[in-house]
Amino acid sequence: MTPALRKFNLTAHITSSVGWLGAVASFLVLSIAGLTSRDVEIVRSAYLAMNLIGQFIIVPLSIAALLTGIVQSVGTHWGLFRYYWVLVKFILTIGATLLLLLHQYVAVTGAARQVSGALPGTLPTVGRLGTQLAGDAGLAVLVLFVITALGVYKPWGRTPYGRRKERQDRCQAQGEMPVATPALLHAPSVDMTGGPLSPRFKIFLVILGVIVTAFVVLHLVRGGFGSHAH
Repeated sequence: MTPALRKFNLTAHITSSVGWLGAVASFLVLSIAGLTSRDVEIVRSAYLAMNLIGQFIIVPLSIAALLTGIVQSVGTHWGLFRYYWVLVKFILTIGATLLLLLHQYVAVTGAARQVSGALPGTLPTVGRLGTQLAGDAGLAVLVLFVITALGVYKPWGRTPYGRRKERQDRCQAQGEMPVATPALLHAPSVDMTGGPLSPRFKIFLVILGVIVTAFVVLHLVRGGFGSHAH
């Protein structure tokens, strides 16, 4: 990419990413209001507003953040698979976007439909779905914060693929042909300082796996996304 195009895409990526986080935070506030309030209009308005925010702000911003992030990675030296932090950020963004789309067009739309069909003057109720929406929104804020932090701190260094590409680029710049020896192909992962892969990266992956597993199990125990539409 040209410098001007790279800066434009980076601006779009930062704007959409920060906007996504802010919109989900607003969604969380509304979900808590809908869950705890006993005012008929507040509850009805909260879930209807959540549906509008999800459809016209969160969904477009999540897709924009994903696409501009991919362009920023493949169009610069970072790449998609050369650095651990880019790879984890990419996986988290894809997972968050897919879950968001499923959640929005099943759970959130279902909640809005339920409060819209409530009798006038009666307190709308969405049952356990209200707790689910608040919990999911809180988890989404946490995941998006982690994604943002990864982009700022850039931890963990290069992947084995990234180191091979670095050697190839260096050899090509020097007019040499890289030699793929078994030692190089199977070299242990290292961070930016040249030491062994930090245990913090492994701990992060374990914590991430626990969170994702708990999220899936929670939905399965509660009947899954399909039960939200009823």
